[in-house]
Amino acid sequence: MTSHTSIALADRLNADCHCVSLDSARLESELEKVSPGFHDEVMAGRPHLFSSSVAFVSAEHVGRMARLVAAVERVVALPAYAAHVLGWAPEIAQHPTPVRGVFLGYDFHLGQSGPQLIEINTNAGGGLLNALLARAQKACCDDVEALLPGDLGGDTPEHLFLDMFRAEWRAFADHAGNCAALRTVAIVDAAPRSQYLYPEFVLFQRLFEQVGIRAVICDPGELAFRDGALWYDGLRIDLVYNRLTDFALEQPANAALRAAWLADAVALTPHPRAHALYADKRNLVALCDDALLAGWGVDAETRTTLANKIPRTELVLPQNAEDLWARRKALFFKPAAGYGSKAAYRGDKVTKRVFEEVLAGSYIAQALVPPSSRTLKLGEAPVELKLDLRNYVYNGHVQLIAARLWQGQTTNFRTPGGGFAPVLTVPGTRDAA
Repeated sequence: MTSHTSIALADRLNADCHCVSLDSARLESELEKVSPGFHDEVMAGRPHLFSSSVAFVSAEHVGRMARLVAAVERVVALPAYAAHVLGWAPEIAQHPTPVRGVFLGYDFHLGQSGPQLIEINTNAGGGLLNALLARAQKACCDDVEALLPGDLGGDTPEHLFLDMFRAEWRAFADHAGNCAALRTVAIVDAAPRSQYLYPEFVLFQRLFEQVGIRAVICDPGELAFRDGALWYDGLRIDLVYNRLTDFALEQPANAALRAAWLADAVALTPHPRAHALYADKRNLVALCDDALLAGWGVDAETRTTLANKIPRTELVLPQNAEDLWARRKALFFKPAAGYGSKAAYRGDKVTKRVFEEVLAGSYIAQALVPPSSRTLKLGEAPVELKLDLRNYVYNGHVQLIAARLWQGQTTNFRTPGGGFAPVLTVPGTRDAA
């Protein structure tokens, strides 16, 4: 099968395979393995977390996304790049750390020219949920049966994730001259039980505890920094899995965590420096600037990869207001430190009032790349859902790819039939750049 054929087959399956592939009974069984009552107690109130079907992506597009990830990583490793982007970062991001940061999320739309990088996030949620979801699928037709993930045995995403956290701890501990094993983890978010992805926190807690690592789920206000260590209710914390969206740890509730990180008293992952290097939306402006990249010594192949796979991105500056307004229908406006589509706007939906707010804020304007689609049947009627792809990345390696399906202006978990969906790769034999 050629790569062109695999792309065409993936497109056909996304349009024409309307079957429900989610085995709800198996999903509930997987959840109950975590803890009896998990499905009813923890998943309650989250009806659109999981889609009822899968998304199909060609092997060629999977390869193109991986090459873009590798290209970004090569640039991020350059001292000149770090100096450039840290110039607009908060002061706390200047603090050096040997910890890389878990769960980078490289988010793509499948544009007419293939995968286009929309943004990078540093605390991308859903990795463990999607690992579980992939095991709860059933074959709905012959085309799909060959693509479904089989029994992975001991080679599971869960093991990859555990190894990732252990690698973070080893990097931190070795730097401090500490040879102890990872013993305690705090999974931290503001009011964690109210978070939509709280079920994943519980899954991670159980995963850590299965291998003898004590894990707690807590609000940052429940942490204390004293005697050179970070504490939770008398328990000394080795590593914090950070799910906060206060990326610079500026809020008063995060004071203890901020102090512990600046004192190198805890392994914090992800952390403010990782956000500054990867996830500030202004970084995409630099990654799109061929002359700037060439001046840093970035090779031509890497520059071409970035130019082909990142939509043109520019700073929103008041002096360019007239030009931006005239071109707004071809643009998407995002706040520099935004996340989860908050305060992000399609240009064709922007009013004059909102545009004035965009001009007054710290925003970027990105060339609009509409998402591709996945058609599913809800009841008897076919419904077209938008589709984006999230690559979960650690240390330059793509660990898992998942899709999100939705309707509306921006990604959400409110669409019937939508939510996280496993990605099935349609194989090909010829790779393309």
